Amino acid sequence: MPVFRLNDQLLFPPPELAEAGGLLAVGGDLRPERLLAAYRSGIFPWYSEGEPIWWHSPDPRFVLEPEKLHVPRSLAKILRRGDYEIRFDTSFVQVMTACARSPRPNQRGTWITRAMVRAYQELFARGMAHSAEAWQDGKLVGGLYGVSLGDVYFGESMFADAPDASKCAFAVLVRWMQARGVALIDSQVHTEHLARFGAEHWPRVAYLERLHALVDRETRLGPWHLAPDDPALSF
Repeated sequence: MPVFRLNDQLLFPPPELAEAGGLLAVGGDLRPERLLAAYRSGIFPWYSEGEPIWWHSPDPRFVLEPEKLHVPRSLAKILRRGDYEIRFDTSFVQVMTACARSPRPNQRGTWITRAMVRAYQELFARGMAHSAEAWQDGKLVGGLYGVSLGDVYFGESMFADAPDASKCAFAVLVRWMQARGVALIDSQVHTEHLARFGAEHWPRVAYLERLHALVDRETRLGPWHLAPDDPALSF
């Protein structure tokens, strides 16, 4: 399959035309309108500093349905013990920059470029990107961020500077979203963390069918709030 070159129009080729590894297109920009158009189409940017913007739509897709969330007993124990204070949307950019500096297995550098931070900060300002954070003794020690459209949450990255911190933030976020009708969490590609939570591979055609049914529903614009007595904190 060819790799398509984008122009100034906010149009993407059909994701079914992506290469075997998921690469679909190159070029364009990271303005909010393009990013949102990409997510609605099952496409996301993934590139490194100094490279053009590469757009991907992998097959299969790694997703989690919130009602299938599996929380290991050891993690539930940590959550009940209250090792971390979980917050939403209080330090979005700090979470992104922490994710950018977090080392990844078999990966040099980061794909969370300075331009990506600026772009997703704008989505956050518009209430369409959100972070879940784990705090300990007044310090941010773990978290994740992603984009919310309709009843879909597109997870982007996570980091942990303390044991299981990002996992705790993720588990609470999934519970919180499930109670509010979010029906699909897109993890893009396989990770061991998400596999332990119950995420699974879907063929791209099945993912796109489900995505199109969910993404145009009303979006829960931010900032999101987690009350101290929210049932999502009960494990």
